[in-house]
Amino acid sequence: MNTREFDDDVCESFEPSSTDRLNELKDRLPEVEGLSQIFRVLGDETRTKLIYLLSLEELCVCDLAEVLGISVPAVSHHLRLLRAMRLVKHRRDGRSVYYSLDDHHIIALIRQAKEHYAEETNDSVKS
Repeated sequence: MNTREFDDDVCESFEPSSTDRLNELKDRLPEVEGLSQIFRVLGDETRTKLIYLLSLEELCVCDLAEVLGISVPAVSHHLRLLRAMRLVKHRRDGRSVYYSLDDHHIIALIRQAKEHYAEETNDSVKS
């Protein structure tokens, strides 16, 4: 008899379920292609802060740099990545460039993530 202990979060043996059902699930994977790219971009705290600030109001690059305490070129670099993902848009007004969110879905995503984080923080305080 094998006396090796198994992790309680891993199957003890490899016995996949119904092949038909698993193939249906595999066929659905393309539905989420590209999501990892969005989460990777948002995985950077500075970019998440930029998205959060822009969910509150339109801001110029200089204001974003001041609020975040980083250089204008650093802000511009992050904004270029966010623009490439079509998460933010910009407009020029004289010598200033203003940014805002390009997609209302990202606002919902940020709000839900913020609520989730608040719940986790509150749950750990209660424990």
